[in-house]
Amino acid sequence: MSIESVTLSLNGEIHNIPLDNLSKKYKKVISAPQNSSFAQNGYPMILQIENGAGNIITVTDNHAVYGADMRLNVFEETPPSITIVKPSTGAYIASHAVSIEFTVTDNDSGVDESTISMQIDSFVAATSGITKTVISDGYRCLYSVQLTDGSHTLKVNACDNDENQATQKESVFVVDTTAPELNISEPPEQIYTKEGAGIISGTTNDVTSSPVTVQVILNGADQGEVLIDAEGGFSKTLTWKKGTNTIVVKATDKAGNSSAVLRTVICDTDAPEIKRVTITPNPVEAGSEYSIAAEVVD
Repeated sequence: MSIESVTLSLNGEIHNIPLDNLSKKYKKVISAPQNSSFAQNGYPMILQIENGAGNIITVTDNHAVYGADMRLNVFEETPPSITIVKPSTGAYIASHAVSIEFTVTDNDSGVDESTISMQIDSFVAATSGITKTVISDGYRCLYSVQLTDGSHTLKVNACDNDENQATQKESVFVVDTTAPELNISEPPEQIYTKEGAGIISGTTNDVTSSPVTVQVILNGADQGEVLIDAEGGFSKTLTWKKGTNTIVVKATDKAGNSSAVLRTVICDTDAPEIKRVTITPNPVEAGSEYSIAAEVVD
């Protein structure tokens, strides 16, 4: 009896398998599904063979002899995606306690959770201690660590369930918990002056998080941009009001640490007033002593 038809059902599609006259086998080249079969442990196939009398034999993945052959394993080739949320490259952190957050996603075979790892500097890569929360297509990962002041490098790796290795993602950031140096050379801590204006000057520096910005606040008012030279020196001309002038100089590094110095300038542009001058005795004998008394207000 002749074979009437051979068909293969796979992933919702039915393929007619023709007879190859050379090999005398029923053969056909079929394109595999576009997505990984990991989630379903292989694509189940149904092979049906019908003879001229209408008798049909069906082979599925439950077949006693050929069942294992009736599942098609398909592997994807697209690696998972890693995104470092924080700290981002170039970040400055003003705390030894650093919070790390990143995501790993794969919209096909899915992320192999056991392969998620992160490494800081030259320390051993960590796979445990990472808090993983399921999100769409993958995981949101959190990790906390204590780091010393200075530059640090974070590296994150992962694979999907079809063993595709993600492109390693890296973030270079700085931990800086130390306030910048700030020295005021002029004026001194408190000074009296008859001038209506003066200069405040000094130097600032921060080894870890340069450059530093300087803010000058005079009597509660910001005095605008302060230029700092290559050696950290700065100066700014200020106009005094009559009476007490309060100056706050604040230096802030890129991590947000700051130092502040207070100066007081008392401006008095009025000459003192003489109310009375008394000389006793007057006249006085030559060579004798006399006294002088002056009443003065200011």
